[in-house]
Amino acid sequence: MLKFASISLIALATATPVFAETADSERGDDIVVTASGIEQPRDEVGQAITILDAETIERRRSADVVDLLATTPGVRFSRSGSTGSVASISLRGAETTQTLVLIDGVKVNDPSGIGDGYDFGHLLTGNIDRIEVLRGSNSVVHGSQAIGGIVSLMTATPADGFAADASAEYGYSDSLNAKADVSGTTGAISGRIGGAYFRTDGISSAAVGTEKDGYKNFAGNARLKVALGDALSLDLRGYYINADLDYDSFFGAPADSADVAKLDQYVGYAGLNLGLFDGNFTNRAAVTWMRNERDYYFVRGTAPDYGYSGTNLRFEYQGVVTPASQAKLIFGYEHERPDYDFFGFGSTDSQRANIDSVYALGIVQPLAGLSLSGGVRHDDHSQFGGATTLGANANYSPNAGATNFRLSYGEGFKAPSLYQLYDASSGNTALRPERSKSYDIGIDQSLADGRALISLTAFLRNTVDQINYDNTTFTYGNIDRTRAKGVEATLGLKPVDALNVTASYSYIDARDRSGRPAFDGKRLPRRAEHAVSLSADYDWSFGLSTGATLTMVDDSFDDFANNVPLDGYALAGIRASFPVGPNFEITGRVDNLFDADYATAFNYGTYGRAAYGGVRARF
Repeated sequence: MLKFASISLIALATATPVFAETADSERGDDIVVTASGIEQPRDEVGQAITILDAETIERRRSADVVDLLATTPGVRFSRSGSTGSVASISLRGAETTQTLVLIDGVKVNDPSGIGDGYDFGHLLTGNIDRIEVLRGSNSVVHGSQAIGGIVSLMTATPADGFAADASAEYGYSDSLNAKADVSGTTGAISGRIGGAYFRTDGISSAAVGTEKDGYKNFAGNARLKVALGDALSLDLRGYYINADLDYDSFFGAPADSADVAKLDQYVGYAGLNLGLFDGNFTNRAAVTWMRNERDYYFVRGTAPDYGYSGTNLRFEYQGVVTPASQAKLIFGYEHERPDYDFFGFGSTDSQRANIDSVYALGIVQPLAGLSLSGGVRHDDHSQFGGATTLGANANYSPNAGATNFRLSYGEGFKAPSLYQLYDASSGNTALRPERSKSYDIGIDQSLADGRALISLTAFLRNTVDQINYDNTTFTYGNIDRTRAKGVEATLGLKPVDALNVTASYSYIDARDRSGRPAFDGKRLPRRAEHAVSLSADYDWSFGLSTGATLTMVDDSFDDFANNVPLDGYALAGIRASFPVGPNFEITGRVDNLFDADYATAFNYGTYGRAAYGGVRARF
């Protein structure tokens, strides 16, 4: 059991300058997209956002996106075994289905899932160049599911001229991780294409098992942008994942089995961008498409025993009017058609819905250093009717960005999933959307000419009409309400150019407020109260780069009744890289350095100490 001393955590949060991920990643001149849907300087944003940039992702050398997210404040995760197994993210204690996930601007939450959640298990870092994590409800811009927050992942944009990058890594359990991409620009055309391949013998997903559960994953991405004129451009993006996983049966306690899961995930974006009136009126119209195909086999080599496919086709229009340099009006219309199909166990099912949405958001700077944002959104769902959400935030700096005071209020909603609405045995067409109200107050303080930054945020979120299975009616119902409150701290130090130290701490008190005697007041499952992450990287004068990350997570429970405890844990990892000539690099890392025995989901296995080595080439 790992016990956190609250005094130690508070001391870390107040005495160590921490900020998100790299010493430059949260400066006032950094640009974020997730907050308003357009590029915006950080010091205009009142919401809490963490950035994992390309340098951070490269330095950390994690194969799995979840391992990167676990080092950011407000994030709790669980994984059911070997790499590739189901992995879920909770933001600020919200349900894992209340995290909205974007890949290159496309919503990828699965309409065929029970709660429209996103399985992070198949999302590896090979093609990912940047991650933005927005914490707090933000449905005005992004619509359904943005109750806990948003995880937005982006692939790299094409390079000027020509560029190529390739790497390969091999290590524990016969694991191979390789990727390559090429990009370039010529005249009015720029493009990038990349691919990543991962395979491993894995570990036993069942904690009591002895049979390893292997995994294979191929991911490909492509971007093409064509300037059709001075103010008109075509933007095409694509992302694809093919995955093959051996997993242990979860019907009852996890145990060794021959079960296999296969996934094909398709993500596409086609957009036109038009600027009018010298760029003071910009327009974006796009069609996006996401499809998840999941097949499950009791025995490999046979026909699939059951499967799901979920598709989301969307049309988006967004306009941005800039009547003055201190004001912007963002408005838009979206049409979305989620659908799902199921087969197996002697039956089939197909369902779909239509959602039409309009929104408007204003951003003004009435005074030097003050930025105000506010907006409204209305969504009309073909089943449950309408939902209106509001949001507003402010950012004030009295000293040109050295100090930023932040305030944020956001409303969120989550539409019932197609399964929850229409399943033949448990569906309920009278379901209402889940609703939330989220409040933030924070401060960012830059010190020593930007070599240190302290960021503190306090938050509160209340969620009502939360959907859960009702054991009295044997259908889904709006029977839950929850409350989450807490504090997040990020600090960063760059005392010299060669040394970069980052850390984060978050306290999350997430509890059931449903009024049901068995659960009311209990902590929500798999949401530890305390978590700390500390990373340090040093670039030596002779070319060697070394780094280490320590992550500590408090005790939690695996169930709503708080009867199944999960002990806290501490994980340490080290990494190094060394250049060989101008274009090549040798890399190495060791995960779980001290071979900690831990679990993020009861009765599921986790990796012990594991070492990897690799090479990288850039041109």
